[in-house]
Amino acid sequence: MKIRRWIFLFSMALAVIIAAAVFYRQPRSTAETKEKDQFEQEQTRHRGAIKNKADDVSKHEDEHKSERIIQINKKEMREFGVEVAKAGPVKIRTYINLPGQVVLNADRLAHVVPRVPGIVQQVRKVLGDHVRKGEVMAVLESRELADAKAEFLAAHERISLARANFVREERLWKEKISPEQDFLETKQAFAEARINLRLAEQKLHALGFSEASVKKLIQQPETSFTRYEITSPFDGAVIEKHIVLGEVLGDDARAYIVADMNSVWVDISVYQKDLPFIREGLPVVISAGRGMPDATGTINYMGPLVGQKTRTALARVVLPNPTGQWRPGLFITAKIAVDTVEVPVGVPKEALQKMEGKPHLFVEKEDGFVPEPVTLGRRNGRYVEITSGLLPGHRYVSKGAFTLKAQLSRESFGDGHGH
Repeated sequence: MKIRRWIFLFSMALAVIIAAAVFYRQPRSTAETKEKDQFEQEQTRHRGAIKNKADDVSKHEDEHKSERIIQINKKEMREFGVEVAKAGPVKIRTYINLPGQVVLNADRLAHVVPRVPGIVQQVRKVLGDHVRKGEVMAVLESRELADAKAEFLAAHERISLARANFVREERLWKEKISPEQDFLETKQAFAEARINLRLAEQKLHALGFSEASVKKLIQQPETSFTRYEITSPFDGAVIEKHIVLGEVLGDDARAYIVADMNSVWVDISVYQKDLPFIREGLPVVISAGRGMPDATGTINYMGPLVGQKTRTALARVVLPNPTGQWRPGLFITAKIAVDTVEVPVGVPKEALQKMEGKPHLFVEKEDGFVPEPVTLGRRNGRYVEITSGLLPGHRYVSKGAFTLKAQLSRESFGDGHGH
């Protein structure tokens, strides 16, 4: 009885398993099949669209890359001034720009004054005239000069008489004819006469008389005693004149100011923040604006003080001025080279072209020249350091890069793109 029950239960379980297997092996409904097919088709189309888009992007990039290649032959390069250079190290000087002013060279400036008071009889030089050393600029009539000349001539005559007396008394004393006392008195008188003559001569030298002038006065004593000539102390130009005909001048009156304009000073104002970098011997480029070529010099003097009002120190350049273009009073800009550093890769500033808001260089490739973005580093007025985008040894357009940029723009515009 129990065995029959177990057989029955086993038969029922087997029937359920067979029925389930049959159910799951039957085909699904038509609606379910259609929905599955649509889903698979959508997935296929989506994968195809993605692949097509990727292919289009790759194709566009290839076209874009080919559009940015500029081909130019050697004849066109010569015609448009395009030059190619090899990238390499460059020495870059860093500069500090400071304001300054051209002033007179005080070491070559003279205040011409009369050595004696007198009345102006002639005015030979006026403002702006060029003068030579020793050239007569004006003539005075001076009573004091007459006194000095007369004193000298009188001393010259007295020494002649004193010498003759001394020689005679010395001879008589030696012959035992004249007493020793007379000989000693004439000797003393002769010595005093020599001293007085030397003193009178020195007075004339102090008044500006040369040795030749003093000798001429002895040889021509009838020359006017009152004539005094104001002469130039060196070659230069009259930059100030304070003398007129008939004027009474004192011995301290400033009649003329003569300046030698072959050299001038350039006084540079050095700000407090720049003081650690400025020192004597540094090279300087001096600019005065449009129409005047730059000049070069070195700092000859660095002032030890800082002005209380300006809060600047003084740096000075002695600048040659043979043509006279550097006129005192001109405001200038001094570009002082404070440091020099060698960078691994440097290019001229004119080689850089701004494209898409970034600096580019035209680098030589097998098919032509391609604009490559670069990163800039240190720079000065001529060169720029390239920190990335250009390797040493690579060839690039150093001159005429604007021509290639213009060509690239024309080709891009013609294709309807703006690169």
